[in-house]
Amino acid sequence: MSIDVERPGQAVELAELYAAHRLALVRLAVLLVDDLASAEDVVQDAFTALARRRNGLRDPSAAVGYLRVSVVNGARSMLRRRRTVRGYTPPRAVETAGPEDRVVVAEEHREVLEAVRSLAPRQREVLTLRYWGGLSEAEIAETLEISPGTVKSTASRALDALERIIEEKGGRS
Repeated sequence: MSIDVERPGQAVELAELYAAHRLALVRLAVLLVDDLASAEDVVQDAFTALARRRNGLRDPSAAVGYLRVSVVNGARSMLRRRRTVRGYTPPRAVETAGPEDRVVVAEEHREVLEAVRSLAPRQREVLTLRYWGGLSEAEIAETLEISPGTVKSTASRALDALERIIEEKGGRS
């Protein structure tokens, strides 16, 4: 694949940029994510983003800088995803006395999950990170790049909405 990234007086193909800078960018990414495979993915994503932009760079001579910033941001995103995954603790299995009790509990879980899925995306993210991921308000704020106050208000509104949704469904049955 070749696209031209304009420089004053000359055109540089993406393939040339890739050949000239891939290794240095992978080294940078490895230092940030501590994993060669993940680092290569981050760099590949950066080059893919550049290819998609084609003529979108204001200063095409800054393509290498764009790639470097893209690699750093991609590494940050990957680390956030890892931190969220590591912080996840699956819900504890509820031990019940018999099969009838298990059916009732399974139905209640299904209803709650269905209600959570109907929340606004930000509310769903906050509740999931808080109650299923076990993250603190500060960790959620950092993960979602919002203020701790926004985490608190979003969680409160989400719980209120969840209660209303479940009550409405209970009233219809």
